[in-house]
Amino acid sequence: MHTMNNQTMPSLSLAHPHPDHTNTRQKIALSMVSIGLLFMLIAVTTGLVWIPVYSLFISISLISGGAIWYVVAADFGGSGGIRNNGVMFRSLNNRGVWGWMLGVFITAFYVCLYWFPALLGGLVDLFEPLSQALRGRSADQWFVYGSFYTLLVLLFGVKFIVKYRHQRYQVLRTFSVMFFQLVFSFLLPSWMQLMHQPEFYFTYFWPLKYEYLFPDTVSGLWSTGHLGVFLVFWGAVMSFIAVPVLTYYWGKRWYCSWVCGCGALAETAGDSFRTLSDKSLRVWKMERWLIHGVLVFVTLTTVMLWINSWKQGTVLGAYSMAISKTYAFLVGAMFSGVVGTGFYPILGNRGWCRFGCPQAALLGIFQKYFSRFRITTNGGQCISCGNCSTHCEMGIDVKAYAQRGQDIVRSSCVGCGICMAVCPRGVLRLENGGASDVQGRGKVVRTIHVPLEAVKIL
Repeated sequence: MHTMNNQTMPSLSLAHPHPDHTNTRQKIALSMVSIGLLFMLIAVTTGLVWIPVYSLFISISLISGGAIWYVVAADFGGSGGIRNNGVMFRSLNNRGVWGWMLGVFITAFYVCLYWFPALLGGLVDLFEPLSQALRGRSADQWFVYGSFYTLLVLLFGVKFIVKYRHQRYQVLRTFSVMFFQLVFSFLLPSWMQLMHQPEFYFTYFWPLKYEYLFPDTVSGLWSTGHLGVFLVFWGAVMSFIAVPVLTYYWGKRWYCSWVCGCGALAETAGDSFRTLSDKSLRVWKMERWLIHGVLVFVTLTTVMLWINSWKQGTVLGAYSMAISKTYAFLVGAMFSGVVGTGFYPILGNRGWCRFGCPQAALLGIFQKYFSRFRITTNGGQCISCGNCSTHCEMGIDVKAYAQRGQDIVRSSCVGCGICMAVCPRGVLRLENGGASDVQGRGKVVRTIHVPLEAVKIL
């Protein structure tokens, strides 16, 4: 009888391996992030800021450097391709304890931001030097929020690029949203204030930035001179001409996945939560009612305010201000801020885009009925692995379309292309069809015939 040396015998474990294996470099990187956050925590809780310029520089440098080092240490050096190992086993990504804690923390931050800004006084003081340098005025809670927002997009954008570095489309669109957020949504509005001009966000327009077409805003911009007149025309042209034209050629992805700041945060910082989107038919019905209801709400509000302005306030009277404030509270603050972003770890990263964004609703109507964009499928190659549906942040059951060989023309699709990236068989493609493809789109189910002799039984 022969015996086997225990040292050469392969070990066998029935326990599920832990999805994360943190190495020494990652631990050091996390320590740097923790120290940077500690600086900010001290500022928030005590109001003690040790030379604001240096405190802010040190904290941001530690957080940014540690985060980038962690990402590089985690993703490089391993096998190529996209790795989503153990996503559904992580507490943070699967509505576990850490996920709920993060959701509560983000939600509490938004509540303080909108209704209790005094609680953020120490943090505002920390950003005073940066606000003076960029805007020439004192910092407030909105500047702090914009700074954090932009920092998150940039840092998690690096993480996203590293993760999907083998997909050219993903790399390009991530660079795009990082650029538009940094330049057009943060630096340029700050510079305009520094030049004593109106603060204006060029990448947001009606109906998402609803107040840009409200009578008071239009008259206020118009009275500031030539630049204000240009801004009024810019908003009108983008809302009523550019949006339909661009959506006709490229679908809503040109905005939702390449330009929009809300989409920028969702695609970068929210990437880890994309698998949490509900794919059920019940939620799909709720989605259509909610998002189109918000679009109708903002449209009626805008029309009523303009009628009231035309009639010199005789239609609504004092209620005009109440109506605009009601929309700002329910949709602008509660829906897009507190719920839309705070609930990332609970509802997924596109809760606002999916259920509440009026811009997404308008773009979706154009995309479904008038756009050349669609996701084509090759049902004969589909192996029903379900990766596409699992990673669809908009709650689309992509696999069901792929199995039928049917093109995907859902109005909610933002064209992020992750379904295409995670497909192991190349079943899905993002394409722009010809003008003749627009008619009857989404109604024709293509049958793919495979010759019997081409089928091999293994």
